[in-house]
Amino acid sequence: MNYRKSSIKQSIPKELRYTRQQFDREFPDDDACLEQVKEQRFPGGMAVCQKCEGPRKHYRVTGRTAFACATCGNHIYPLAGTIFEKSTTPLRIWFQAMYLMGSTRCGISAKQIQRETGVTYKTAWRMFRQIRSLLSEPDMQLEGSTVEVDEMYHGGKRKNGRGRPMRGDKQKTAVLGVVERKGGRVIARTSNDVTGDTLRGFVKEYVLPKSTVFTDEFASYNGLDQMPGMDYQHKRINHESKVYVMGDVHTNTIEGFWSLVKRGIGGVYHSVSQKYLQTYLDEYSFRYNRRASGNLIFPAMLAKVSEKVSLKPSSPVAENQNV
Repeated sequence: MNYRKSSIKQSIPKELRYTRQQFDREFPDDDACLEQVKEQRFPGGMAVCQKCEGPRKHYRVTGRTAFACATCGNHIYPLAGTIFEKSTTPLRIWFQAMYLMGSTRCGISAKQIQRETGVTYKTAWRMFRQIRSLLSEPDMQLEGSTVEVDEMYHGGKRKNGRGRPMRGDKQKTAVLGVVERKGGRVIARTSNDVTGDTLRGFVKEYVLPKSTVFTDEFASYNGLDQMPGMDYQHKRINHESKVYVMGDVHTNTIEGFWSLVKRGIGGVYHSVSQKYLQTYLDEYSFRYNRRASGNLIFPAMLAKVSEKVSLKPSSPVAENQNV
């Protein structure tokens, strides 16, 4: 069936679109990518020069990833301290990998990046590991007054049947999650256990006092409404009795996020080790928390490059940075 172009409706608003064609126009080569990183860290090329001891204009050094002070010629390096530092992989391939990661809901495998960019699988895997290191948001505080809390278990098979793993089961990793009803931001953290102390501590860390907290009937949630100084209103849904919604009492929002994570990991990555599970949770949470941003997740990921610069004070390169 043929459709006229004018009859096809784009579901994403124009201001939230960022297509592959736009990416190719904006970042045609490594120089354009370097200019973007420079502008993020040193807008307009202005940075504090170590020798001049003041803000100075810096200009690109031909053939290098350095910018020289217009007054004394001292160099600064925009890539220093970022995930791109000392990488021999072309900068545009890094950007391409970030764009592909931000353009999918369920994730993209390193093997697919290998096929699309021509790098080795080892390089693609390392790039993904570095990019995921940008996506953690450990200081995020939920602001909604109504939240849902739940736990899931990842990896392996439960010993002795189905359901929650027994204490001491090393086959599965517990993951704790909390999501806002209004605003819809989510936080997911791996955990060594799901005891009452652990779950109450998790809720206290991320949920504001006087919030309404929805959970299932799991016994470890007992006492949430009795925590000193928190004044939580605790409402529960009994999944054990096959009850999943009762008025506004449910945990469907956080369950929906768990479904996205499980289907993504199972369908795209197939298997994720306990060691790296948190980084994958960070990736899924980052995209989920920006799902209302349309296709602008890539620019959000790119902004994290300059936000999470790791500098060594003893390094002469680091000393020249104005972050």
